[in-house]
Amino acid sequence: MNLLEIKNLSLFKDNRPILNNLSMDIWAGHVHAVIGPNGAGKSTLANTIMGLSGYRDFEGDILLEGESIAPLSVDERARRGITLLFQEPARFEGLGVMSFILAGAKEKSRAVAEEALAKVGLAPEKYLMRAVDKTLSGGERKRIELASIYAMKPRLVLMDEPDSGVDIDSIKYIFSIIKELRKAGSTVVLITHSPEVLRRADHAFLICAGTLVDKGEMSRMFDYFNGKCVPCAHVGQPVEDAVAQTPAST
Repeated sequence: MNLLEIKNLSLFKDNRPILNNLSMDIWAGHVHAVIGPNGAGKSTLANTIMGLSGYRDFEGDILLEGESIAPLSVDERARRGITLLFQEPARFEGLGVMSFILAGAKEKSRAVAEEALAKVGLAPEKYLMRAVDKTLSGGERKRIELASIYAMKPRLVLMDEPDSGVDIDSIKYIFSIIKELRKAGSTVVLITHSPEVLRRADHAFLICAGTLVDKGEMSRMFDYFNGKCVPCAHVGQPVEDAVAQTPAST
């Protein structure tokens, strides 16, 4: 069953199409990956689904279980169970870790916060009473943000480059949380440049120049990371150049 349907989505910035008639079906209870070169529109897609400022003036529609969420604010979409893990982890100076973790949780108890911290490998007795501020490393903040998503148990979580700028230990817990969320019935969309992150998905979409150019089971989509691009109508460069480039250089 489709949890989210993206229908003919187009979004322009500075008179340039960032998303271009993009259509995708996100299946409930699955882990999906969205891959593609820099500038393909991957983060823009996540921001548009979340309804962030600057990403609300689009053509097409976004349906959550058949109902359009286009008119809904970020807060209203969050109340419908949609959340976004940003590429850069959040920092709210002075906000307590426990308050941050429980902000979106249905059950707001110390036990829930402690369990969530333990799931991301942070000792509750060391972190629960700290603040989400500059005293925490980027990896610690990313893990605390993951703990808040675990406590929330969202219907749909969008993860924008979840492994960006974090250490090896943090990556291990990120992968663990993806598995835990799937087990709990959440639908996960991973925006990624990483083959290791792609391995955690059931299914993947390849987009280029804001357009869907391929989709399929995760195992079939690794050709992209081997430099085998799918021919597409990329208006920014000749097709032969696009094929010759590896994903790291696009």
